[in-house]
Amino acid sequence: MQRNVPAVTDRLDTVISRVDADLAAFLDGRAAALAPLGADIDPVLAAARTLVLDGGKRLRPIFVYWGWRAVRGAEDDDRALVSAAASLELLHACALVHDDVMDASATRRGRPSAHAAFASLHRDEAWTGDPDVFGTAAAIVLGDLLLSWADAMFAQAGVPGAAARSVYDEMRQLVMAGQYLDVLSQARGAYDVDEALRVIRFKTSKYTIEGPLHLGAAVADAPGVVFDVLTTYGLALGEAFQLRDDVLGVFGDPSVTGKPAGDDLREGKHTLLTALAMQAADTEQARMLRAGLGDRQMHETQVARLRELIRSTGALEQVERRIAQRAADARAALESPHISEASRHALGALIAVAVDRHA
Repeated sequence: MQRNVPAVTDRLDTVISRVDADLAAFLDGRAAALAPLGADIDPVLAAARTLVLDGGKRLRPIFVYWGWRAVRGAEDDDRALVSAAASLELLHACALVHDDVMDASATRRGRPSAHAAFASLHRDEAWTGDPDVFGTAAAIVLGDLLLSWADAMFAQAGVPGAAARSVYDEMRQLVMAGQYLDVLSQARGAYDVDEALRVIRFKTSKYTIEGPLHLGAAVADAPGVVFDVLTTYGLALGEAFQLRDDVLGVFGDPSVTGKPAGDDLREGKHTLLTALAMQAADTEQARMLRAGLGDRQMHETQVARLRELIRSTGALEQVERRIAQRAADARAALESPHISEASRHALGALIAVAVDRHA
């Protein structure tokens, strides 16, 4: 998917540009504040700047904006809202850095992941100690720094009322707790459909779509019925969005996704795709799936065999059907008369953006 999401109204590209500008200005301010540390901090600042400004779909700020527009007009002052929405990109960058450490992912968006880049820096400078240990430590620090910056940027935005802060705090809490559920699921090694859907709900749906929509609605002081509509839409679309991610993690084109082919298989991710494949597998297929999932040295020919196994069990077809159904559920939620016509149109267009993508 292209980084600049196709405009669903004449306001959308402007909002994305403003989010980018607010982030750039905030990062400039943070770099100035850390200048007394000298050049040693520069690689950390550069890594943060690259991760935040060079890539990303800006979906979370977009959903914040359209949650706000569910009850507000384009003429209303949205400056504080856009700045608060931009802070979610810092929170998301933190999650990506830490997620790559947990998954031992070597790449992110076609570049070395943060911990891999810091390990390379250690090797290039011929420092003492283990480069990989240094890389992991530096990446954890980077993620923590991004998390603290997200909080600072949200506070600086000055959005009114306690409701928005409560939604923001819940989002931060759920993304961390949801990540633990994901780690736990991998550790248990269970091929469980209900478990896979539970992880999606708390790690992705509530954090990526429902939470941002609620944040925008809270800033707009929307009534409870609006939150109900946005929840129905957000949970359905969030599930479809993550399921598309899972499919791309196995079947995606590396030149588009920025990840090696079948990377999720090598990382041993237990998803709805693998759970359904195991449910339908015969004895030999089950053995192959258990042996291959999580094998980081797996050759591409083995990846191709596992892909074919997932197809032949019908798991891919079932997941594609579920994506289509959950997208339809999200679309049905927008029939409510309680959100504005502009928001209904934009959120409807964003269903395709979230689901019909290649990266």
